[in-house]
Amino acid sequence: MTTTLWDTNGTDIVKALSLERRAAGAIASGLALTLVVVVDERHVEKAQSAATTAAAAHPCRLLVVVRRSLTANDRLDAEVQVGGHLGANEAVVMRMYGRLTLHAESVVLPLLAPDAPVVTWWYGPAPERLAYDALAVLASRRVTDCAAVDDPRAELRRRAKDYAPGDTDLAWTRATSWRSLLASAFDDNEARATSAQVSAEAGSASASLVAGWLTARLGVRSRVVTSDGPGITAVDVRFDDSSRIRIDRPDGHTATLSRTGRPDRPLPLKRRDLGDLIAEELRRLDADQPYAEALAAVTGGKNLNERSAKRTHIWREPPGTEAGSTKTATGAAKTTRATTKKATKKPAKKAASAKASR
Repeated sequence: MTTTLWDTNGTDIVKALSLERRAAGAIASGLALTLVVVVDERHVEKAQSAATTAAAAHPCRLLVVVRRSLTANDRLDAEVQVGGHLGANEAVVMRMYGRLTLHAESVVLPLLAPDAPVVTWWYGPAPERLAYDALAVLASRRVTDCAAVDDPRAELRRRAKDYAPGDTDLAWTRATSWRSLLASAFDDNEARATSAQVSAEAGSASASLVAGWLTARLGVRSRVVTSDGPGITAVDVRFDDSSRIRIDRPDGHTATLSRTGRPDRPLPLKRRDLGDLIAEELRRLDADQPYAEALAAVTGGKNLNERSAKRTHIWREPPGTEAGSTKTATGAAKTTRATTKKATKKPAKKAASAKASR
């Protein structure tokens, strides 16, 4: 059952969630974490579907934050659901309007599952600095997606500049299967790697991170070359004994592992759905050091793993609203002064009339 609340507030949402839990027969919470999803209206269903898939393996409270028009009147609409197609999970979809969109944390904080970690995931472009969004500051784990922007490699540089332990990116998660296959192929190879090449469709952030990972782990120069895709299509590593390891995946489903002196092996290497990617990220809630090393190797960042994991919220007025806010405040001040002036004149006029009558 879903409870819909129009023009509501955080207190009413908490009460509705409690009533829904009781109606579903949930006495104890049993939630492993809180997953906060920041998404625009167009992608709410996709984001909620992916989060529900992930929550099947990690029971959680799902809080979906949809920021609508900043210029609208302040309002909060919410949908509260416990159980049903969500399984043992709880979900609240909150649509925020007006200045409330800038203070989403004021509604989210009372809804966090008690004594449980918080993961924030941006479905779509993330803030230039995650500390600009208070929903990032309250989370111990922050998930972005470089593939959601027009220039993924430039976004990798922004993520490196802004990095703090606890950050990760779905471009890195998409490469997990590739890294697993490569690591297992290196297990029984004692030769020293001399070069590595990653083939992928143009602008692939995952390919850049795989190349960075190979550089960080093998200490070799790794480069990315463009292919027709989809995604990463091949990784080729050469060694000082003239041997090589190559993995080809031209169709996005099945890969072929080729090693010098051994027969080729077909291996499953299917591109994964978004829900599976989120589920993987929910499995670990500590800092992802290999990701930081790969990101540093790609972007030239230094000592990313040594940075402080603590973030402090940085208030930033959205672009284009500063002048309007100042104008409104000035206008309000003028109105107040004018009203005060009129109010002081009226008693004087009444006093004069009273004097004349006497």
